Amino acid sequence: MISEIGLAFKKCKKENRPLLLTYTVAGDNTKKKSFEILKSISSYVDILEIGFPHNAPTADGVEIQNSSHRALTNGIKLKDVFQIVKNYKKIKNPKPCILMGYYQMVYRYGEKRFIKQCKNSGVNGLIIVDLPWPENKNFSKLCKKNSIDFVQLLSPTTSKERTKKILNDSHDMAYYISMLSTTGGKLKISPRKILENYRKIKRINKSKNLVIGFGITKKTIGAFKKADGLVVGSALCKEIARSIKRRQNPVIMVNKMVKALKRKIT
Repeated sequence: MISEIGLAFKKCKKENRPLLLTYTVAGDNTKKKSFEILKSISSYVDILEIGFPHNAPTADGVEIQNSSHRALTNGIKLKDVFQIVKNYKKIKNPKPCILMGYYQMVYRYGEKRFIKQCKNSGVNGLIIVDLPWPENKNFSKLCKKNSIDFVQLLSPTTSKERTKKILNDSHDMAYYISMLSTTGGKLKISPRKILENYRKIKRINKSKNLVIGFGITKKTIGAFKKADGLVVGSALCKEIARSIKRRQNPVIMVNKMVKALKRKIT
């Protein structure tokens, strides 16, 4: 049976546009504001990616690190992350939610307990940055068993042979990290080159939904319209920080930014 994530891709393909995924950190800058941001941008996005705050986020650049710091300073716990998702899923026409984080937190919580909480909260997918293939095989199977998509990661240095195996084991979505960098870095290579690498992966397995993340902003997003899906995260975290500094409402400012992003790809 096709998952909610799979259905979201199907809808976007019918509309002849890439799927828009936004990333924000749960609890940034407060639990209430974090929920309000998700609710506010819900009608413009196709999938919501939600980070669980971590004090040593190895893949994340300065903007997401700062987001995590604000959330942790405000006392956010894993149980609050699940509660935010649960509350969001009660709104009218909620979008699929993917939780993104690090394996240490899952391991300490207990894999089975963590997945059970995900299911109970309405989480549709998981990205565990530091749990690569093939080490993630058992965890991925456990997710599948509980109707949760486990999102596999690919990078520009992933070999063709390894890419084949990763795509073969992936669920309804795989994530292409556009460049060797932490999140939020400026594009080190041209969008043309990124799309060239992206198409090579698509040729290996055309049926797999593949999104591009890292380095995508309001300025660059239009160049990637041919992709299945696009992830914008650091730009939103930066907007939250800017809003707080200027004493503006981050909910309103992030809403404006997401509206503008959507316009660029439709």
